[in-house]
Amino acid sequence: MLFCFKSKGMQILIVEDEASLMESMVSYLGLEGFKCEQASDFRTGVGMLDRHDYLCMLIDLNLPDGDGLDLVKLARENKSESGIIIISARNAIEERVAGLEAGADDYLVKPFHLSELVARVHSVARRTHMDGGEVLRFGAIRVEPEEHTCFVDDKPVDLTRKELDLLLYFMANRNRVVTKEGIADYLWGEYGGDYGSYDFVYTHLKNMRRKLVDVGCPDYVRNIYGVGYKFSLD
Repeated sequence: MLFCFKSKGMQILIVEDEASLMESMVSYLGLEGFKCEQASDFRTGVGMLDRHDYLCMLIDLNLPDGDGLDLVKLARENKSESGIIIISARNAIEERVAGLEAGADDYLVKPFHLSELVARVHSVARRTHMDGGEVLRFGAIRVEPEEHTCFVDDKPVDLTRKELDLLLYFMANRNRVVTKEGIADYLWGEYGGDYGSYDFVYTHLKNMRRKLVDVGCPDYVRNIYGVGYKFSLD
Protein backbone atom coordinates (compact mmCIF):
# COMPACT_ATOMS: atom_id res chain seq x y z
CA MET A 1 0.00 0.00 0.00
CA LEU A 2 1.23 3.48 -0.81
CA PHE A 3 0.14 5.17 2.41
CA CYS A 4 0.30 3.17 5.62
CA PHE A 5 -1.11 4.50 8.90
CA LYS A 6 -0.28 1.83 11.42
CA SER A 7 -1.60 3.45 14.56
CA LYS A 8 -5.10 4.56 13.55
CA GLY A 9 -6.35 2.26 10.83
CA MET A 10 -8.24 3.81 7.94
CA GLN A 11 -11.41 5.05 9.62
CA ILE A 12 -12.76 8.51 8.81
CA LEU A 13 -15.73 10.32 10.34
CA ILE A 14 -17.63 12.64 7.98
CA VAL A 15 -20.10 15.10 9.52
CA GLU A 16 -21.97 16.68 6.60
CA ASP A 17 -25.68 17.36 6.00
CA GLU A 18 -25.53 17.72 2.21
CA ALA A 19 -26.47 14.23 1.01
CA SER A 20 -24.98 14.46 -2.49
CA LEU A 21 -21.63 15.73 -1.19
CA MET A 22 -21.57 13.07 1.51
CA GLU A 23 -22.17 10.37 -1.09
CA SER A 24 -19.41 11.71 -3.33
CA MET A 25 -16.88 11.91 -0.48
CA VAL A 26 -17.67 8.43 0.82
CA SER A 27 -17.35 6.95 -2.66
CA TYR A 28 -14.11 8.75 -3.51
CA LEU A 29 -12.43 8.08 -0.17
CA GLY A 30 -13.60 4.46 -0.30
CA LEU A 31 -11.63 3.96 -3.51
CA GLU A 32 -8.57 5.05 -1.56
CA GLY A 33 -9.18 2.33 1.04
CA PHE A 34 -10.73 4.51 3.76
CA LYS A 35 -13.74 3.31 5.75
CA CYS A 36 -16.10 6.24 6.24
CA GLU A 37 -18.58 6.66 9.08
CA GLN A 38 -21.34 9.19 8.42
CA ALA A 39 -23.21 11.75 10.49
CA SER A 40 -25.67 14.13 8.86
CA ASP A 41 -26.31 16.38 11.86
CA PHE A 42 -24.66 17.79 14.96
CA ARG A 43 -26.33 15.44 17.45
CA THR A 44 -25.29 12.31 15.56
CA GLY A 45 -21.77 13.68 15.20
CA VAL A 46 -21.48 14.19 18.95
CA GLY A 47 -22.54 10.60 19.55
CA MET A 48 -19.92 9.28 17.14
CA LEU A 49 -16.92 11.31 18.28
CA ASP A 50 -15.65 8.63 20.64
CA ARG A 51 -16.88 5.59 18.74
CA HIS A 52 -13.48 5.02 17.08
CA ASP A 53 -10.01 6.45 17.17
CA TYR A 54 -10.49 8.03 13.77
CA LEU A 55 -7.61 8.69 11.46
CA CYS A 56 -9.32 11.91 10.38
CA MET A 57 -12.60 13.78 10.86
CA LEU A 58 -14.20 15.88 8.13
CA ILE A 59 -16.57 18.35 9.78
CA ASP A 60 -18.95 20.79 8.12
CA LEU A 61 -19.63 23.98 10.06
CA ASN A 62 -23.19 24.59 8.87
CA LEU A 63 -25.17 21.74 10.41
CA PRO A 64 -28.98 21.79 10.75
CA ASP A 65 -28.96 21.49 14.54
CA GLY A 66 -25.67 23.01 15.60
CA ASP A 67 -22.32 24.53 14.69
CA GLY A 68 -19.59 22.17 13.53
CA LEU A 69 -17.05 24.39 15.23
CA ASP A 70 -18.44 23.18 18.55
CA LEU A 71 -17.77 19.60 17.41
CA VAL A 72 -14.15 20.50 16.74
CA LYS A 73 -13.83 22.05 20.19
CA LEU A 74 -15.53 19.05 21.84
CA ALA A 75 -13.21 16.60 20.08
CA ARG A 76 -10.15 18.48 21.34
CA GLU A 77 -11.60 18.83 24.84
CA ASN A 78 -11.99 15.04 24.83
CA LYS A 79 -8.28 14.76 23.94
CA SER A 80 -8.96 13.31 20.50
CA GLU A 81 -5.78 12.89 18.46
CA SER A 82 -7.68 12.47 15.21
CA GLY A 83 -6.78 14.78 12.37
CA ILE A 84 -9.57 17.30 11.77
CA ILE A 85 -10.39 19.04 8.50
CA ILE A 86 -13.15 21.62 8.45
CA ILE A 87 -15.17 21.64 5.22
CA SER A 88 -17.27 24.73 4.87
CA ALA A 89 -18.69 27.34 2.52
CA ARG A 90 -17.61 30.00 5.01
CA ASN A 91 -14.48 31.47 3.46
CA ALA A 92 -13.81 34.60 5.50
CA ILE A 93 -10.36 34.74 7.04
CA GLU A 94 -11.95 35.14 10.48
CA GLU A 95 -13.76 31.82 10.02
CA ARG A 96 -10.53 30.08 9.03
CA VAL A 97 -8.65 31.47 12.00
CA ALA A 98 -11.47 30.47 14.37
CA GLY A 99 -11.48 26.92 12.96
CA LEU A 100 -7.73 26.46 13.32
CA GLU A 101 -7.69 28.01 16.79
CA ALA A 102 -10.46 25.61 17.84
CA GLY A 103 -8.16 22.70 17.00
CA ALA A 104 -8.69 21.89 13.32
CA ASP A 105 -5.63 20.84 11.32
CA ASP A 106 -6.87 22.17 7.99
CA TYR A 107 -9.72 24.18 6.47
CA LEU A 108 -11.15 23.35 3.05
CA VAL A 109 -13.60 25.77 1.42
CA LYS A 110 -16.57 24.48 -0.60
CA PRO A 111 -16.81 23.77 -3.44
CA PHE A 112 -13.62 21.70 -3.65
CA HIS A 113 -12.17 19.02 -5.89
CA LEU A 114 -12.40 15.53 -4.41
CA SER A 115 -8.82 14.89 -5.48
CA GLU A 116 -7.79 17.85 -3.33
CA LEU A 117 -9.76 16.43 -0.41
CA VAL A 118 -7.95 13.08 -0.67
CA ALA A 119 -4.56 14.78 -0.79
CA ARG A 120 -5.40 16.91 2.25
CA VAL A 121 -6.61 13.86 4.20
CA HIS A 122 -3.31 12.13 3.49
CA SER A 123 -1.39 15.27 4.42
CA VAL A 124 -3.17 15.71 7.74
CA ALA A 125 -2.91 12.00 8.53
CA ARG A 126 0.82 12.03 7.83
CA ARG A 127 1.36 15.01 10.12
CA THR A 128 -0.74 13.65 12.97
CA HIS A 129 -0.32 9.87 12.91
CA MET A 130 2.58 8.57 10.91
CA ASP A 131 5.46 7.02 12.84
CA GLY A 132 8.85 8.53 12.20
CA GLY A 133 10.77 6.84 9.42
CA GLU A 134 7.73 5.71 7.42
CA VAL A 135 8.01 6.17 3.70
CA LEU A 136 5.68 6.50 0.72
CA ARG A 137 6.40 4.53 -2.43
CA PHE A 138 5.19 4.55 -5.99
CA GLY A 139 7.06 2.59 -8.62
CA ALA A 140 10.70 3.65 -8.44
CA ILE A 141 9.89 6.67 -6.26
CA ARG A 142 10.39 6.77 -2.50
CA VAL A 143 9.38 9.81 -0.43
CA GLU A 144 10.14 10.42 3.23
CA PRO A 145 7.58 13.13 4.12
CA GLU A 146 8.93 13.97 7.55
CA GLU A 147 12.38 14.58 6.09
CA HIS A 148 11.04 16.27 2.93
CA THR A 149 13.23 14.01 0.81
CA CYS A 150 12.66 12.09 -2.43
CA PHE A 151 14.60 9.22 -3.97
CA VAL A 152 14.48 7.26 -7.22
CA ASP A 153 16.04 3.83 -6.70
CA ASP A 154 18.05 5.32 -3.81
CA LYS A 155 19.24 8.27 -5.89
CA PRO A 156 18.30 11.57 -4.22
CA VAL A 157 16.10 14.00 -6.15
CA ASP A 158 16.42 17.69 -5.31
CA LEU A 159 12.78 18.83 -5.42
CA THR A 160 11.57 22.21 -4.21
CA ARG A 161 8.84 22.25 -1.57
CA LYS A 162 6.12 22.93 -4.18
CA GLU A 163 7.47 20.22 -6.46
CA LEU A 164 7.43 17.73 -3.58
CA ASP A 165 3.89 18.79 -2.64
CA LEU A 166 2.88 18.27 -6.27
CA LEU A 167 4.43 14.79 -6.29
CA LEU A 168 2.60 13.88 -3.07
CA TYR A 169 -0.64 15.15 -4.58
CA PHE A 170 -0.17 12.86 -7.59
CA MET A 171 0.76 9.92 -5.34
CA ALA A 172 -2.33 10.45 -3.20
CA ASN A 173 -4.48 10.46 -6.35
CA ARG A 174 -2.65 7.75 -8.26
CA ASN A 175 -4.56 6.18 -11.16
CA ARG A 176 -7.10 9.02 -11.09
CA VAL A 177 -7.44 11.92 -13.50
CA VAL A 178 -6.74 15.25 -11.78
CA THR A 179 -7.30 18.68 -13.28
CA LYS A 180 -4.97 21.65 -13.42
CA GLU A 181 -7.59 23.52 -11.41
CA GLY A 182 -7.44 20.88 -8.69
CA ILE A 183 -3.64 21.05 -8.62
CA ALA A 184 -3.71 24.84 -8.39
CA ASP A 185 -6.24 24.78 -5.57
CA TYR A 186 -4.20 22.24 -3.61
CA LEU A 187 -0.85 23.99 -4.01
CA TRP A 188 -2.03 27.57 -3.59
CA GLY A 189 -5.35 27.32 -1.75
CA GLU A 190 -8.81 28.35 -2.87
CA TYR A 191 -7.47 31.25 -4.94
CA GLY A 192 -5.13 29.07 -6.98
CA GLY A 193 -7.55 28.92 -9.89
CA ASP A 194 -8.16 32.67 -10.03
CA TYR A 195 -5.03 33.73 -11.85
CA GLY A 196 -6.45 33.23 -15.34
CA SER A 197 -3.38 31.27 -16.39
CA TYR A 198 -1.97 27.98 -15.18
CA ASP A 199 1.60 28.63 -16.32
CA PHE A 200 2.77 28.20 -12.71
CA VAL A 201 1.26 24.69 -12.65
CA TYR A 202 2.91 23.77 -15.94
CA THR A 203 6.26 25.13 -14.71
CA HIS A 204 6.28 23.14 -11.47
CA LEU A 205 5.04 20.03 -13.26
CA LYS A 206 7.68 20.32 -15.99
CA ASN A 207 10.47 20.80 -13.45
CA MET A 208 9.28 17.91 -11.27
CA ARG A 209 9.07 15.53 -14.23
CA ARG A 210 12.49 16.60 -15.55
CA LYS A 211 14.22 16.10 -12.20
CA LEU A 212 12.72 12.63 -11.75
CA VAL A 213 13.51 11.51 -15.30
CA ASP A 214 17.07 12.87 -15.05
CA VAL A 215 17.89 10.33 -12.32
CA GLY A 216 16.36 7.44 -14.23
CA CYS A 217 12.71 7.47 -13.12
CA PRO A 218 10.04 6.50 -15.65
CA ASP A 219 7.68 9.37 -16.41
CA TYR A 220 4.51 8.32 -14.60
CA VAL A 221 2.57 11.47 -15.52
CA ARG A 222 0.09 10.91 -18.34
CA ASN A 223 -1.38 13.91 -20.14
CA ILE A 224 -5.15 13.51 -20.52
CA TYR A 225 -5.98 15.84 -23.39
CA GLY A 226 -8.45 18.54 -22.51
CA VAL A 227 -8.91 17.26 -18.94
CA GLY A 228 -5.71 17.12 -16.91
CA TYR A 229 -3.24 14.47 -15.79
CA LYS A 230 -3.07 10.94 -14.48
CA PHE A 231 -0.27 9.48 -12.34
CA SER A 232 -0.02 5.83 -13.30
CA LEU A 233 2.36 2.93 -13.79
CA ASP A 234 0.57 1.97 -17.01
